[in-house]
Amino acid sequence: MSSTLLEVTRGAHEDVERLERLVVREMQREPENGRDRLFQSHRVRHMIDLITATTDKLVEIYEDKDNARKDEIAALGGQGEFPYKKGMHGEDKVLTAFFERLKEIREYHKKNPSARVVDTDDAFEELLKEEPAIEFSGEEAFGRYLDMHELYNEFINSKFGTPMEYSSYVGTFSETDKIPPNLKSKQYKEYMEHVLEYLISFLERTQPLQDLVRIFAKIESDFEENWDKGAVPGWENKGIENGPSVPESVIDLDYYSTVEELLEVGPEKLKEALAARGLKSGGTAQQRAERLFLLKHTPLEKLDKKHFAKGARNFDQNGTEQNSNKKEIALMEVKLRRLCELLKEVIVQTKENAEKKPTLTYEEMEAEREEEVVQADSESDEEEKTYNPLNLPMGWDGKPIPYWLYKLHGLGQKFDCEICGNYSYWGRRAFERHFKESRHQHGMRCLGIPNTKYFNEITSIQEARDLWEKIQEKQGINKWRPDLEEEYEDREGNIYNKKTFTDLQRQGLI
Repeated sequence: MSSTLLEVTRGAHEDVERLERLVVREMQREPENGRDRLFQSHRVRHMIDLITATTDKLVEIYEDKDNARKDEIAALGGQGEFPYKKGMHGEDKVLTAFFERLKEIREYHKKNPSARVVDTDDAFEELLKEEPAIEFSGEEAFGRYLDMHELYNEFINSKFGTPMEYSSYVGTFSETDKIPPNLKSKQYKEYMEHVLEYLISFLERTQPLQDLVRIFAKIESDFEENWDKGAVPGWENKGIENGPSVPESVIDLDYYSTVEELLEVGPEKLKEALAARGLKSGGTAQQRAERLFLLKHTPLEKLDKKHFAKGARNFDQNGTEQNSNKKEIALMEVKLRRLCELLKEVIVQTKENAEKKPTLTYEEMEAEREEEVVQADSESDEEEKTYNPLNLPMGWDGKPIPYWLYKLHGLGQKFDCEICGNYSYWGRRAFERHFKESRHQHGMRCLGIPNTKYFNEITSIQEARDLWEKIQEKQGINKWRPDLEEEYEDREGNIYNKKTFTDLQRQGLI
């Protein structure tokens, strides 16, 4: 009976086993294309989450903090607080408990007739058929590229950012060690939070089977150890225990009892000491010494705000910057580098796309979009029943492209090329482009004919050979020229061509 705790436990174990079988079955299926592979990963991720949630419930039941499971097991063995008759013991109690439980089960199923239906694996089949709802922006192209334009604008308009092209930013945004430490302020921390939030979101959408919780747990454990040792890249010797290195110019005020003695240090060292503590460093040497001498009897945090430089950060009495924010920023940078390793191929593709896109004309962008349409058609799922009576190519969304687009690009026209091995090209644009592609160039090399502009629109082998012979005749490559190529020899053995020999003979020299 599903109302008992033991039945709930049994049902939960059964659900876990069914879900595990479905995960294995789904992973053994070979996806048809990239889109199907992404959907497959999300379906598996959903089933794993269900297994995890069900397992957590089982753990809670087995912990039995309220002793409900223990009491139910005791009741089955006739050891509970059931109202037994006097003199009952042993097997009589067990049988009485059994028949009472059987009576409860019958009453339960009488009130709930639908509970008699036993669930089978068919109840979970819908998990394999559902299509996950995954949202991508147009720039992301269903997970092929990153869309970092908002982060790029935030970077170049910040104090720590530098003007650069979007393509350069995509290739260098993970190089945080190039940003000076004194610019890593609150604004930089907020920027890092936005970058991490986007990369995590993108990774969850494109690689749902990545265990980010485990990855970040490993990163944080290693980070704590390296931070204490001062071995975090870009933050060396800046651990919590040791703190950042104190400049040599910091002055120990315990050695000075008056402002006059402090003046002997010199104006430059006074300026450096004030700057190290975040105080104003301007004014005369006397003013600098008086301002610095205030710290001898007043803690830095209790000093009047008018003595601090504009935009100064929190410093302690010895000029050491507080490490809490620095540690958080350093941890974010480590996480960022790890996420960039997981998304290395996507970052490279995004950079290449950003570099190529501004150089393309409208026709070239349309041609690339057409190629994607043809690829989507070739990779389309054959098992998916789509209403497509005109047999139109599939678009990026897995659906037939509009008929007007099909007619605009002439995709209904078929062009055969004998030089390419009777390969067929659909659409005028694809046919014109193929003359510069490797397949056609290889065919021309096999014929011994250079692939020049004269042979555009030539698809027949015989036509190409005839045209090549005409070009050779026109250029005089194979033409016999007897005046220059016919040779004559005089009595002395000298060799002349026909024209030279005839001229010398007329002059009587031979």
